[in-house]
Amino acid sequence: MHRYVDWFEYIVYVTLIVFLAVLLLFTLLELGWLLFVSLFVNSIYRLEIHELFNFFGYFLLILIGLELLETIKVYLSRREFHVETIILVAIIAIARKVILVGPETPGELIGIALIIIALCGGYYLVHRAGLPLPLPPDDHPPLPDDEQDEP
Repeated sequence: MHRYVDWFEYIVYVTLIVFLAVLLLFTLLELGWLLFVSLFVNSIYRLEIHELFNFFGYFLLILIGLELLETIKVYLSRREFHVETIILVAIIAIARKVILVGPETPGELIGIALIIIALCGGYYLVHRAGLPLPLPPDDHPPLPDDEQDEP
């Protein structure tokens, strides 16, 4: 039974990769089309500020998709999730929200700020925990070559 569940899980992850790749491809094509239309059709070589923010939103959306794709690939190859990557996806998503934010109430802005602080703190702690610890200094002097050769 465990083998069938693993097989089903593998099929689901591969399907998610295919769907995400197709979605990223169409998002990239739409971004290219919107950029072309905005630059050459609507206004020659000039973008409005709201158009720039929309483009930044698309860029960040594509980055989120790429990070999710990388997370799924790593899970398929190593059978482990990297918390650092998942937190990074959340930070990018919140950054996208901040860039695209419209008129928000002060409470919503404070909430977004607290989420950013919490995610950045969590990212720092997870990243710090993954670093190798330095070796303790040697308290004794090195042995001469003659003493090291003896068994």
